[in-house]
Amino acid sequence: MIKANNKVQDLDDYLEEEDFGQLLEAFDKSKEEAVAEGVIVEIKNDEVYVDIGKKSEGILPLVEIQDNNIKIGDRIKVAIVGYSGGRSLLSHKKALRKEKVIEFIKNYKENLENSFEVKVVGKNKGGLIVVDENDVEFFLPKSQYGFKESNNIIGKTFKVKIIKIDKEEQSIVVSRKKILDDERKKRKELISNIAQKENVIDGIVKKITTYGMFVDVGGIDGLVHYSEISYKGPVNPSLLYKEGDKVPVKIINYNKERKHLSLSIKAALPDPWNEIKDNLDVGDTIKVVVSNIEPYGAFVDLGNDIEGFLHISEISWNKNIKNPKDCISKGQEIDVEVIEINSEEKRLRVSLRNLLSKPFDEFVKKYKVGDVVDGKVTQTTAFGAFIDLGMIEGLLHNEDASWLRNDECKDKFKSGDKIQVKIIKIDKEGQKISLSTREFSESPVQEYAKTHKVGNIVKGKIRDIKDFGVFVELSKNVDALIHKEDINTSMLENLKIDDEIEAAIVFIDEKKNRIRLSVKSLTKMKEREVLNEINNNDKITLGDIIKDQLAE
Repeated sequence: MIKANNKVQDLDDYLEEEDFGQLLEAFDKSKEEAVAEGVIVEIKNDEVYVDIGKKSEGILPLVEIQDNNIKIGDRIKVAIVGYSGGRSLLSHKKALRKEKVIEFIKNYKENLENSFEVKVVGKNKGGLIVVDENDVEFFLPKSQYGFKESNNIIGKTFKVKIIKIDKEEQSIVVSRKKILDDERKKRKELISNIAQKENVIDGIVKKITTYGMFVDVGGIDGLVHYSEISYKGPVNPSLLYKEGDKVPVKIINYNKERKHLSLSIKAALPDPWNEIKDNLDVGDTIKVVVSNIEPYGAFVDLGNDIEGFLHISEISWNKNIKNPKDCISKGQEIDVEVIEINSEEKRLRVSLRNLLSKPFDEFVKKYKVGDVVDGKVTQTTAFGAFIDLGMIEGLLHNEDASWLRNDECKDKFKSGDKIQVKIIKIDKEGQKISLSTREFSESPVQEYAKTHKVGNIVKGKIRDIKDFGVFVELSKNVDALIHKEDINTSMLENLKIDDEIEAAIVFIDEKKNRIRLSVKSLTKMKEREVLNEINNNDKITLGDIIKDQLAE
């Protein structure tokens, strides 16, 4: 159909305006002489001379029959395709095709509208000569191309539709443009329904690519992007579908400029997130299948087109897991606890470790403070070392690793070292274990306490001065603390590091390696000694003491 003077004309009128008779004349000179039967009278060089009852023999190219074992005297069907020098130009192939055309026309049904594929075998001023798979010949006028003609058009294949049959001329006209027009019409009708996006239509998978699938919806291909296939998120379409599968789709967009139709499979299906929003709560235990494993965690399939995410930190209570594959495998069925549901953002997080026994609880059932256990150093820091105890990790502080004040774990141990440690504290609320290695040997204070006791007067050198008191070095690796409350204010103000100071021992803690001194206690002790001397010396009277004090 075309438009002329703003009115739509039918195809017959259009072909008449195109001088269809003239076009067919170029296609086939005469129906009367189209097919004849002759006798081969001579074969000379690359030409065959055929007697067709004319004044002179017709000429047939030898190439057309050289594979048929035809010889002089044989009868042969030929078609007159032209004239040259008073002789008829003949074609055996044309004659055979003509017979096939006559047979085709005889069996042709007027309501036949199916398209079929043809190959270009020739051309003339009016158009192209094409043949189908049965070597039936058709005529494709230039106005019905539907494409730009190229120099190498011979041998090209494409689909056409029959638009006119001339029984008298024994010719069939086909059109490529008619197919394109029909496709545009279908596309236009389909696109006109885009506003009704609630409609679900069935499509057939035509082609699968890495980025999605092309689906045929009523003769028009649309793209289902891989992100529009499943509510799980982007998926590999080849794992779910194959070419020829029937799938439900919805139209989600159409780009008029690019003529690009976007389809969605997941939009055509019920949203499973609405289902879990009403039927699943945080804290619920569900059975899932591990669908994919990444270094940072695993994706688990709930079985209803929804995937949850299991972070590596939620797989085990063991913090040293390097890869989820060390604990779980793809395809494994596991129970997990729901720890987050966000239907709007379509996010579901689950935990495996929440359903496992806590290693800390198991550890405190088996061990208590004072127990000695074997461990392995996993990491050293500026403040100590973390020790793997088999179920959990414990912390060995620098101060609990050695009695020597300047010793640090990073200088004593390295990752992988196997050591024996003693449990010195269990913090159930904070779920922490404190360890010690220094308790396997006597503390410097224990050694010191063998020769010193509370009440002894000792001398030492000031090592450090703090706001709360003064640290005094009594001997190698033995320090004592004098709280500022135990020093006279006037004396405290004048003290400096490396000064020698005398004080009395008031407290010794051998296990914790601590000694406390007091200057004020020393002063009181000396006062008591003076009073005791006064009471025990009859020569000295109270009056003498008062005189001495007044003299001062």
